[in-house]
Amino acid sequence: MEIDHNLYIHIPFCISKCKYCAFFSSACANPDWENFTKNILEEIKYWSIKLGKINIPTIFFGGGTPSLLPEKYVEQIINEINKSFHIDDNCELSLEANPGTINKEKLQNLKNIGINRISIGAQSFDDNRLIFLGRKHSAGQAIQIINDSLSLGFRTSADFIYGLPQDTPEYVAKLCSQINAIGLEHCSLYELTIEPNTPFGKMNLDMPSNEHMAQLYETISEKLCLPRYEVSNYANPGQECRHNQNVWDGEAYIGIGKGAAGRPFIKDTWYEQLGDNEKFEPISNETRTIEKIITGLRQTRGVKLTEDIKKQIDFHFINKNPDLLIISQDDRLKTTNKGLLVLDYILSELVK
Repeated sequence: MEIDHNLYIHIPFCISKCKYCAFFSSACANPDWENFTKNILEEIKYWSIKLGKINIPTIFFGGGTPSLLPEKYVEQIINEINKSFHIDDNCELSLEANPGTINKEKLQNLKNIGINRISIGAQSFDDNRLIFLGRKHSAGQAIQIINDSLSLGFRTSADFIYGLPQDTPEYVAKLCSQINAIGLEHCSLYELTIEPNTPFGKMNLDMPSNEHMAQLYETISEKLCLPRYEVSNYANPGQECRHNQNVWDGEAYIGIGKGAAGRPFIKDTWYEQLGDNEKFEPISNETRTIEKIITGLRQTRGVKLTEDIKKQIDFHFINKNPDLLIISQDDRLKTTNKGLLVLDYILSELVK
């Protein structure tokens, strides 16, 4: 049976690598876009042969810095998706953008092509923190492009990073006030994580303690006007990122381009897939179910208790810990606010 597949398209190029970044990307602001796009189009055709003319509910251009990709190539990719598959009438078409790599004219061109959601890598509204993180834009540029995106009617999100060595609850409260004032209906606030083999990973940074980081996290809940719907994501009802929700709920998705991961479902079998034909291997239903539990419990709405989920979880642990986990009336397993803070512990005990 043919099922819907969401599409993630990876654009692995940036002006420069940020000090915290461990994603697959390279510092190359002007790559051979013609050849890059040709390879992306070939991958899309390959998957259309493999899956048929399936429905595509969401398309997400991630990176890297997708806003570096010239509009004509974005249009070519969307046109090929439309030829190879069926783009849902209500398809969410998201594109990540970094301030300094896009202006209002380019935003308008992207809107004309069909992009309807913009996710902006602001990271901070403080110039000194942006310099510390290795970002190449200013706070003013971030605010400008957010306002431009909102004025053009895009569903607009922005990413921010907190938990830098100098961050205090007072700073995080101020950041939340700035987000509230600018009128965003969706934002992501990510805790700074030090990854090995990054510039930050090679520095002996004096990072906040777990207790201090929890205090910053709780400050967001108190000061941000947007409700949390996932561990690091906040939105007004109806403004959630549907692409991410679909992935977290365990729907099928395809990764297009080198560095992109996917979980396609073909002839009753799940596959672990990497773009650029780097990997394509079957995975067990048990493995896929555990993945659904892990990503589902990151959401405040929790994970739907389908039969496959029920077989993999320890209901005795749930019953013993009502302060951490609850089963809702719509038959979803959810963490409490307390449980969300100890999710790693819950998962280690919950999954059989």
